[in-house]
Amino acid sequence: MNMKKFFVLVFLFFQIYSYAQNKFLYEKPPVFSECENVNVELLQKCFDNQVFNLVFNNYQVPQDVIDENYKGDVVVLFEVDKEGVFRVIYVDATYQALKNEAKRVFGDFPKIQPGTYNGKPTFKQYSIEIKIPLLDQAVATKDLAKDEAPDYDKELSELENAAKKEYDSVNTKLVPFSNKEYNSQLNIPFTHSNYAKFDRSINLVGTNSHTASKPYMYEDVSPYYDFQAEIDTLARTSHTFAGRKLWNERLVRVEGKDYWFTIDPIFDFEVGKDTEADFSNTYNNTRGINIQGGFGDKFSFYTSFFESQGRFAQYYNEYAESIKAADEAAIIPGRGIAKAFKDGGYDYPVAEAYLSYTPFKFLNLQFGHGKNFIGDGYRSLFISDVATPHPFLKLNATFWKIKYTSTWMWLRDVRPEVKVDGAYMPKYMATHFLSWNVSKRLNIGLFESVIWNNANNRGFDINYLNPIIFFRAIEFETGQGAGNALLGMSGKFKINDNMNVYGQFILDEFSLSHITGGEKSWKNKFGYQLGFKYYDAFKVKNLLLQTEYNRVRPYTYSHNTVVLNYGHSNQSMAHLWGANFSEFVLIGRYHYKRWFGNAKMVFGTRGFDFNDGTDNYSYGEDIYRNYNERPYDTGIVVGQGNKTNTFFFNLQAGYVINPATNLKIFTDVTFRDFNPEAQTLSTMNSNTVWFNLGIRTDLFNWYFDL
Repeated sequence: MNMKKFFVLVFLFFQIYSYAQNKFLYEKPPVFSECENVNVELLQKCFDNQVFNLVFNNYQVPQDVIDENYKGDVVVLFEVDKEGVFRVIYVDATYQALKNEAKRVFGDFPKIQPGTYNGKPTFKQYSIEIKIPLLDQAVATKDLAKDEAPDYDKELSELENAAKKEYDSVNTKLVPFSNKEYNSQLNIPFTHSNYAKFDRSINLVGTNSHTASKPYMYEDVSPYYDFQAEIDTLARTSHTFAGRKLWNERLVRVEGKDYWFTIDPIFDFEVGKDTEADFSNTYNNTRGINIQGGFGDKFSFYTSFFESQGRFAQYYNEYAESIKAADEAAIIPGRGIAKAFKDGGYDYPVAEAYLSYTPFKFLNLQFGHGKNFIGDGYRSLFISDVATPHPFLKLNATFWKIKYTSTWMWLRDVRPEVKVDGAYMPKYMATHFLSWNVSKRLNIGLFESVIWNNANNRGFDINYLNPIIFFRAIEFETGQGAGNALLGMSGKFKINDNMNVYGQFILDEFSLSHITGGEKSWKNKFGYQLGFKYYDAFKVKNLLLQTEYNRVRPYTYSHNTVVLNYGHSNQSMAHLWGANFSEFVLIGRYHYKRWFGNAKMVFGTRGFDFNDGTDNYSYGEDIYRNYNERPYDTGIVVGQGNKTNTFFFNLQAGYVINPATNLKIFTDVTFRDFNPEAQTLSTMNSNTVWFNLGIRTDLFNWYFDL
């Protein structure tokens, strides 16, 4: 062998050896004293063996259990904390005596070296199934504390074989607590601030991720972002059970070989002051519960229930009452129907739930009650989460460089004039969205949707169940007045790892002859969005800057059959402002460890109706009005009607109390200036400052920028 080849082989050897060493230096399991001299690659196996031995040699099955010839399992969830102390978190067994014995055995475990993450002590959690009755141990644990250097391949093979035989004889199983939530088919709760934490990771040049259809599932993001590692780095040292649950963990967290579930309380306690309001203070009081889990690697479930009472800034209360359902006090935007509560407050319960099933690697099905969002921006002109939750069925198919999303939704028109026999009018919506990663930098999306109702006992039209079809063809087949179809196109281009531009175009109706004629016809109903994101802006880690422009022409999303508008429960299913507006958004988000800060500025021009008794025309902002009530056919411009300039600014700062549940304490201040040209009952001049302080489990978006 010549010297050149020799040095190449030596170099490769040290690279491989260094990789193996660094892998276990980055994350190392807890270490018993018997394992201190073991090669790092074998530490986990040595830890497993020591736990097996201690359980088998010390666990004593109570006599009454033996007398009943009981056969079953004792499942123990335990952890080794940052001090190297074993702590039992949860025990599941048929007999209380079996539970008590498990707690006694683990309570007698010795203090050991704690596990480490990136060289720092950290918590490590495991679960073990103890089979009852215990059998004799057929294979003695290998002494791994010898001074001689072990043969890596031989040692690893023998240890793995011994562990397998030991399981067969002792009937125990030790499983690292992997927190299966972070690789499941569950949705990551969609809040803009939470998604900003991993937005850069899934938008790197060269990734094959699809970022428009939201909420994301954990398994979609986990290849690019390590949720558990991020939480581990934020873990606070606590020597008490209550302290760990407050600062680091979910309240109840159980995991076995083929199942897992968590249970957590939900809180949103806020108090504030609106300088424009007649009442003394604002508040929100939400209590709820969140339950989620999974069975196997294909099925997950989620449910949450919120019971809330609140009183908000005066402008927000007035809007909530202006969109109220028939015979009710208000609709809290994005939450649901509200009843009157005490002095100017509202009582508004909300429930959300869904089932998620992945029969094949490329296909996921979800059925539930909640909201969806399509877009890369702060706003969406396709489907947004600004309306209240509703039933939905969603199909996600991912293959090659394509993700195809079909969603079917059951909506309601809650206005008094469309009630049928005292019940709200049902309507239905179906959407298709195809996302194609054309290259490492460019993504193109195609969107279509259709809304129809129960006219002529039509019900849910089975024609729209086809997941691969053009809705326009169905609309012509069933009658053009039978539904309201829209088309859209989106795009995103990654300039580099830290910058990307994105956009949307929505088309409701279009007349080329009126465009070329320069008439600015009412028939040209469309809107567009342009946006830019800058991650780690100006080389400041975790600083995201975002700017966005949205413009939608009058009468977009409306229809001459008013129940076929693009809305649900008197709210838009797309942009919060409906139509007939132009808007500029500037957002900054920053987080450092558990601290965070958000700033948002929105200013724009909107065109409202006058509704003053003398001018009752529709100028195109209210999507719930018949577009045939327009004052003229040509000369239609954005901002027509009661032109209103609006400015909104919000600054928020806070601290994440528990990163596992996203429980935050925060304070914010909002400034809003709403300045219409004409004062009407529905458009009054408003200038307010709203101070707020609260503690919240942050699971969904609030949109106060009306």
